[in-house]
Amino acid sequence: MKKVNITYIIDDDPIFVFTAQKMLKFEDFCYNFSVFHNGEDAINHLAPLMKANTDLPDLILLDLNMPIMDGWQFLDEFIKIKTTKKITIYIVSSSIDPADIEKAKTYQEVSNYVIKPITREKIKHISDEMKQQISN
Repeated sequence: MKKVNITYIIDDDPIFVFTAQKMLKFEDFCYNFSVFHNGEDAINHLAPLMKANTDLPDLILLDLNMPIMDGWQFLDEFIKIKTTKKITIYIVSSSIDPADIEKAKTYQEVSNYVIKPITREKIKHISDEMKQQISN
């Protein structure tokens, strides 16, 4: 698979953000990434880009539990904004609650649910799933 152009990491945990950035760089996964520490900052940045259909991320790694606007609230706002580009969203959470996993499945915009911590294997799995989506 060619490298992902832009990945957004939406997570308030500095250890996860640091680790995810290192893994993405180590795996040569993407050219660029942006970090947002809550859903509100992310949606405020992303909404105008979605409306203009420009400079959009290929992948969003989204945490659920964040201050100000959590991952669920971000998803609810995200689906209200229409864009022609497919943006792949993975929920990456420490929650192992089956209710969260089931709720994630109700969002057609969510490709999969990954339980933290992020590892090289999980990054490779995401890469493989993205490759499969592109070929379908």
